[in-house]
Amino acid sequence: MKSNTRWSMTALALLVGALCVAFTISMSAQVQSSTTTTSDQPTVTTQVQSGEIVYVSGNNVVVKMADGSLRNFNNVPESARVWVNGQELGVHDLKVGMKVEKTITTTATPETVTTVKSVTGKVWYVNPPSTVILTLADGKNQEFKIPNNQKFNVNGQMVDAWGLKKGMTISATKVVQVPTTVIAQRTKLTGQMPPPPPPPPADVPILVVEEVPVPVQVAQAAPELPKTGSDLPLIGLLGLLSLASSLGLRTARKSR
Repeated sequence: MKSNTRWSMTALALLVGALCVAFTISMSAQVQSSTTTTSDQPTVTTQVQSGEIVYVSGNNVVVKMADGSLRNFNNVPESARVWVNGQELGVHDLKVGMKVEKTITTTATPETVTTVKSVTGKVWYVNPPSTVILTLADGKNQEFKIPNNQKFNVNGQMVDAWGLKKGMTISATKVVQVPTTVIAQRTKLTGQMPPPPPPPPADVPILVVEEVPVPVQVAQAAPELPKTGSDLPLIGLLGLLSLASSLGLRTARKSR
C-alpha cells in the first residue's frame, strides 16, 4: 500500500514538473523580443611613449623613458615583436642603446543596445500599479510585472495600469536602451638600432719616436811638431847638463 502511494506521489511530481516546463516554454513563446545595436561616430586617440633601452638580460628589459624615469619590463613574452627597419625582432635581439617607441591607438565606439519586448493578451486580472495577468493566444494565463510609467494600447488608446479592466485586449511594448562604449586598442612597437661608434678624429696626434743625436766628446790629440823641427837642440842641452855635473863633482872633491 505504501509503495503504491509513493509511486503515485512520484508520478504526480513528474507530471507537475512536466506541466511547469511546458507552461514556461509556452509563456516564453508568447513574449516577442528583439535586440538591435546602433553605433555612433568612434573617437580615436593616439599615445606615443618613447625611450632608450639601458639594460637587457634574458626576458627582462629596462627602458629609460623620455621623461628620465626607468621602467622595468620583466618576463617579456617570446611573442613580443619590435619593428626595426622593416624587420621583426624578438626580445633576445634587443640591444642596449636601442631607441624604442610604443604607439597605442585607442578606438572608443559609443553603442546603444535596444531591447524591445512586446506582448498581446486579454486582461484576466490586474493589480495596479504592479502586476497584471493576461490570457495569451494559446489560452494560458501569464503574470507580468508592470514597469513604472508603462503604457498599454487598448483599441488604439494608450492607458496606464489604472485604466486596465478585466476582459480588455491589450498590447504592451517594453523598450530598454542601454548605452555602452566598446574600447579597442592597437599597439605597435618600433625601434632603432644604436648608432655605430664614431671613427677616431683625423687630427689626433700620433706618437713618433725621433732620434736625437747625442754629442760625443773626442779627445784632442797632442799637436804635432812642425816638420822643420829636429832633436839636435835637445841633445845639446843634455850634453851641457852632463858637463856641468862633472865640473861640480870635481870642485867638490878638491875642496875636501
